[in-house]
Amino acid sequence: MAPADQRPDESPCPPRRPRWPVGARCVSSWPSSPAVLARPLVARVATRGPTGRPVWYLWQDHAFWVLTGPWTKLFTRVRADPRLALIVGECDLATGVVGQVIARGRGELLPFDVPRGGRTLARYLGADENRWDERFRRYLHDDPDSRGTVWLRVTAESVIVEDLSYSV
Repeated sequence: MAPADQRPDESPCPPRRPRWPVGARCVSSWPSSPAVLARPLVARVATRGPTGRPVWYLWQDHAFWVLTGPWTKLFTRVRADPRLALIVGECDLATGVVGQVIARGRGELLPFDVPRGGRTLARYLGADENRWDERFRRYLHDDPDSRGTVWLRVTAESVIVEDLSYSV
């Protein structure tokens, strides 16, 4: 069963393993492994520069959503040039599961909304907000206009999904 914020029909590639799609390479117009993208893995966003940074994301409505704001270089770089790449990867040496989703496209800075913010942060920090570090509660509940919190929505123009797993 897919999480509430993700439709099960968002995958054009049928699964071979519990987490990664069929074949060594599946090229699609959107990410093709909702089971992977639904997990709280750390993604990397690369902007022109070159520069890259780890981010937490939410995969929803055929787009990646990343919380950002004017306190980050990512915000400034996307405003200057929206072209970017986002990579979600996994490497589990104990099981041999190795894979990656590489999405290339454009970023768009959009107004922050609390419900999506709550879902994103709960993926990584757990459902109990009382256990979150104070700074994450502030991201969620401070006035986004005064703080400058926005969403970076990454809509992929091309996606490569690779299963690089091996037998242990």
